[in-house]
Amino acid sequence: MAILITGGTVVTPTGRHAADVLVDGETIAALFAPGLAPVVADAEVIDATGKYVIPGGVDAHTHMELPFGGTFASDTFESGTRAAAFGGTTTIIDFAVQRSGENVHEGLAAWHAKAGGNCHIDYAFHMIIGGVDDESLKAMDALVDAEGISSFKLFMAYPGVFYSDDGQILRAMQKARDNGSMIMMHAENGIAIDVLIGQALSRGETDPINHGLTRPAELEAEATRRAISLAQVAGDTPLYIVHLSASQALEAVAQARDTGRNVFAETCPQYLYLTLEDQLGAPGFEGAKWVCSTPLRSRQESHQRDLWRGLRSNDLAIVSTDHCPFCFKD
Repeated sequence: MAILITGGTVVTPTGRHAADVLVDGETIAALFAPGLAPVVADAEVIDATGKYVIPGGVDAHTHMELPFGGTFASDTFESGTRAAAFGGTTTIIDFAVQRSGENVHEGLAAWHAKAGGNCHIDYAFHMIIGGVDDESLKAMDALVDAEGISSFKLFMAYPGVFYSDDGQILRAMQKARDNGSMIMMHAENGIAIDVLIGQALSRGETDPINHGLTRPAELEAEATRRAISLAQVAGDTPLYIVHLSASQALEAVAQARDTGRNVFAETCPQYLYLTLEDQLGAPGFEGAKWVCSTPLRSRQESHQRDLWRGLRSNDLAIVSTDHCPFCFKD
């Protein structure tokens, strides 16, 4: 069935324009100058006067029903995609999970079982490789060839949970180079962060703001630079830095992109609008509502200004949500 949306302000990559939009099935068929759209038999006409008309959003980073910290993310694929549709997001890319010692194919199958028949919008999967070994590297080829998975996430953080060392990362990057896939990287120096966390705990510094203070921007930048270097050693494997929050990390990405490297990065709304002091530093345990990793950054520094500039300059290529909600009361 055709739909004609008239009178609205259409938002495109080149700006805002007064235009009418013809939709044929699930395809945007044409844009017309206001009032110049042809008559289409049986088309539903929607008057969008005074409204923006925006293409459906793609959220490239979500975590529905993710098991973490002894509980699960509180959005199911049903509830999360319903909320996404209300917000104008028509596709999500979630992360199927393999932990060290687990089977990659079984991890993907578990996510297909969670999502199948339960989503209100389109969905796809990235694959988290939490244990890089001969079997998981072999599985990467199989997922590219048979499952439509073309992106694999690794972690430089979370020792003992998802962490990969530099040798494992290099092997996975070489595999991605060979099979045409992309490596996504959680870029924080997890080994150094664990030292800072242990020292803070020994001093009794347990307020939520310390989550951010023990994950300094310098350790995000160091890991970002290291990931870029490893990708270059692997043969310029495509590299996607997830949830970038710090000016120094953005600088490393910008330098790589300026020299033609195959490096991309995303940021998220929380880093564009929220701060270490105002949210994580809220009195009492309220700050725990704002815990995320990478953490919120200080408003005393230039991170937010630089992230906005990075979006304007395309040094930051993507805005995603890293949607991974937990119930505070639980």
